[in-house]
Amino acid sequence: MNVEMLWLQLSNFTTMKIGALATQYKIELESIYGDDEAEALFSLAAEHVLGLSPAKVKMVKDTLLTFIHLQKLLSILNDLKIGKPIQHILGVAHFYGGIFEVNPHVLIPRPETEELVDWIIQDHKVSETYHAKLLDIGTGSGCIPISLKKYLPDFEVFSIDVSAEALEVANRNAKATNVEVKFMEADISNYQTDLKFDIIVSNPPYIRELEQLEMHENVLMHEPHLALFVSNENPLIFYEAIADLAIQNLNPKGSLYLEINEYLSKETIDMLTAKRFKNITLRKDMQGKDRMIRAKISDETE
Repeated sequence: MNVEMLWLQLSNFTTMKIGALATQYKIELESIYGDDEAEALFSLAAEHVLGLSPAKVKMVKDTLLTFIHLQKLLSILNDLKIGKPIQHILGVAHFYGGIFEVNPHVLIPRPETEELVDWIIQDHKVSETYHAKLLDIGTGSGCIPISLKKYLPDFEVFSIDVSAEALEVANRNAKATNVEVKFMEADISNYQTDLKFDIIVSNPPYIRELEQLEMHENVLMHEPHLALFVSNENPLIFYEAIADLAIQNLNPKGSLYLEINEYLSKETIDMLTAKRFKNITLRKDMQGKDRMIRAKISDETE
């Protein structure tokens, strides 16, 4: 944060109403994020600083901000103007009804990943499998395994990640959520285990280098490339490793769930078919993009 710039702003706005600052956010951010997102960003900032819901913020728009609150909200605005993600500014992200610590070492949880988690929960919330085991691959913030353990408490949940820094964040999030997940530092390219799982789930890196031009600058500058990108030449490298592990370590009635690249759904299905997976189901996300796959290693249907 530029301290001199902040004090200049504060000297111009020693007193300011909530509604006026909301307008200021919109004016200064609409060229970067667009009107709707600029408004949403102010709502998130106001909720974090003032403890007010978006509806409540609109009800008290004529209320004067205190100096401290104004200082904090202008500081957030300055960070947003240089492209820093709101989740990193606030240090938290909302995911499937929970609040997760995030920082530049972990991928910010996405809504489409919530849809993957919900698919698994809906499939297994009435489970006849006792002592069931679940493996998450590439934990990041831990949002997937922690949310699944929260809503599928009978499952024993394991999770691996190659990043020690990400695992530190995931462990803190598990403790804050009061669930037990067994985190391990491991690389999927050489990970081996004798355990058998009923569910294996992963949201691995899948964005090809050629797709970077389509991405918002704040993602490219502030989120870990290790968790995002794969080479143009071998974009399914992690999916193939995950599929090979699943063939060896899924129970006969177990399921593999994957978040996928919308442009590579056919290639991903073809790869799974070549490895003799059965009952492969492709699901679109709320935006109509091919985003999730469920596959099994047996012909048995649910």
